[in-house]
Amino acid sequence: MELVFVRHGQPERVVRHDGRPADPPLSEIGQQQAVAVAGWLAEMGIDALYSSPMRRALQTAEAISEATGLVPIVREGLSEFDRDSPAYVPMEVLKETDRDRWDELATGSFGDAERTAQFIATVSGAVDQIVAEHRSQRVALACHGGVVNAYLARCLGFNPDTFLKFDVDYTSVTRVFASSRGHRSVLSVNERTHLRGRPDLAIGL
Repeated sequence: MELVFVRHGQPERVVRHDGRPADPPLSEIGQQQAVAVAGWLAEMGIDALYSSPMRRALQTAEAISEATGLVPIVREGLSEFDRDSPAYVPMEVLKETDRDRWDELATGSFGDAERTAQFIATVSGAVDQIVAEHRSQRVALACHGGVVNAYLARCLGFNPDTFLKFDVDYTSVTRVFASSRGHRSVLSVNERTHLRGRPDLAIGL
């Protein structure tokens, strides 16, 4: 079967001071990006749609749902590693406002080996369950850059301590062929065909 990972569209910047998770929604541009990728996926054809429970992924999945008629199935294991963080700053903003933090993330790690290993295991378990439920189908997963990198790290045998190897742009598509016997083959990373000719949507790319 074919796994089609779709990173969410551009989110808003959210910083909370009461400790609640930021969980930002899509920005206006992020919503337009989501519509663009949804149209492309509808043309490609998908058999099922899954989503992270976080708002930016859910709103991306909702756009795909409107274009395809598929109802998104929410899986907790597709959540991003910053799920409980009270702040979300888009990477293109972080690069300009907190270069030290951006450089730390650019090394491929978020500084906690045990947490990283658990995150990759959780993502892998959630995705493998989807594989088991959809033999010979094409399935889209609206999720996050960290989730995509975590699964690619598993497929390609990367060191878990530095697993963030790929820049995964907003609403980019990454495809993996997966078999019920455990075989995994990476078909593509960071496809952006749906944004061709749309420089107005190429924010953060």
